[in-house]
Amino acid sequence: LSGGEAQRLRLASLLGSGLTGVLYIMDEPTAGLHPRDTAGLIAVMKKLRDLGNTVLVIEHDVDVMRAADHVIDMGPGAGYLGGRVVAAGTLAQLQEHPESVTGAYLREESLPAPERRRRPGNGRRLTIRGASLHNLKNVTVSLPLGCLVSVTGVSGSGKSTLLFDLLAVAGEGGNWRGGCDGIDGLEHVENWITVDQSPLGRMQRSNVATYTDVFTHIRQLYAGLPEAKRAKLTSKHFSFNSPGGGCEHCQGLGFVTLDMNFLPSMEVRCPSCKGRRFQEDVLAVAYKGRTISDLLDLTVQESLAVLEDEDRIAPAIRLLCDVGLGYLQWGQSIATLSGGEAQRIRLAKQLSRKSTRHTLYLLDEPTTGLHPADVKRLLVLLNRL
Repeated sequence: LSGGEAQRLRLASLLGSGLTGVLYIMDEPTAGLHPRDTAGLIAVMKKLRDLGNTVLVIEHDVDVMRAADHVIDMGPGAGYLGGRVVAAGTLAQLQEHPESVTGAYLREESLPAPERRRRPGNGRRLTIRGASLHNLKNVTVSLPLGCLVSVTGVSGSGKSTLLFDLLAVAGEGGNWRGGCDGIDGLEHVENWITVDQSPLGRMQRSNVATYTDVFTHIRQLYAGLPEAKRAKLTSKHFSFNSPGGGCEHCQGLGFVTLDMNFLPSMEVRCPSCKGRRFQEDVLAVAYKGRTISDLLDLTVQESLAVLEDEDRIAPAIRLLCDVGLGYLQWGQSIATLSGGEAQRIRLAKQLSRKSTRHTLYLLDEPTTGLHPADVKRLLVLLNRL
């Protein structure tokens, strides 16, 4: 079963149980659903409510918001820019609220969408012939290259089978034979990149700066300063992962883990470096009055004022701000990013790399978990690619 099918099946079983007085908490139940399927899901949630239950839903879908009896809008932004209740009440009250981003979007939604320039493509195509894997019934699909191509359809109609079980497997050099008669045009694509919403990693040492490769340039910048040269510090010393650079007590993590025996382990700020990660001689070097630890504590947006003159760093900062990730801290662990944030930072990293090779990006439901305002920012990324 697809994700959408499995979710509806579970809800149907709950409805069949006939329980009352239950609080149901659902996290984005429309994820992976076609708008046609969403209507059925809303009907099920209303039936659960009418039995005498409470249904609490985290949701970005406009149709679910319109169907809700009460809407709570969190915000106003993400990360440090959010964390409070902006508006609460009926849909009409939300639309009238001056500070609600969601309310503004719901008001604007009735306006006609601006006409976009449609790309003709480069004239080449990828063609999957006679696909018969899983529930695909001998279909032939032609995909124009040099375009933004959307593959849509109801939940369970075969979209993922076509793109990921056949096309992605072929691009990665795997065995796709047996699922279709053939795939034409593979020679036109030189690079294949699949982007999904899986976590970027669980390593506490990997942060926004290291993942986007910006930290390499920041270290080189600090190593080139006169104070660093006098102290014989190289770019290696400005890495909290390197011996001689990172604090020896916490190994550059900024915190130490205490074993609480029968309780969960606890993280406390390192008593030696006070959470600053680096050794004293490294922290003695400052750029525009900021140490490298101070810079990692800045958000991407805040760092633009400090680093706007650095040609190797400023474009990456502007790109992250353009796609709505300016609120992230450079030193923030990538393990703390949501699925939508992880996907956008992956795409931004790809976009910041200069490539002359024709690349095919395969994205699996990139708007999952994104607010309509974030979807607009994602489209900025996709159109640039």
